[in-house]
Amino acid sequence: MNSTKDKLKGNWNEIKGKLKQKYGELTEDELTYTEGQEDELLGKIQKKTGKTKDEVKSFIDSL
Repeated sequence: MNSTKDKLKGNWNEIKGKLKQKYGELTEDELTYTEGQEDELLGKIQKKTGKTKDEVKSFIDSL
């Protein structure tokens, strides 16, 4: 199974679209992904959605 980090790198456009669908309050700027900043991105999603890091990672891993 790919790690969350690998999924973010390999399938970013698809994941970004699904995150926007599930968590509509996320902005394009908040979803800006830069390699090496996976934890920062997960933190932004957590803060904006109120979900735990594990919940966000589980959602990404389920894609």
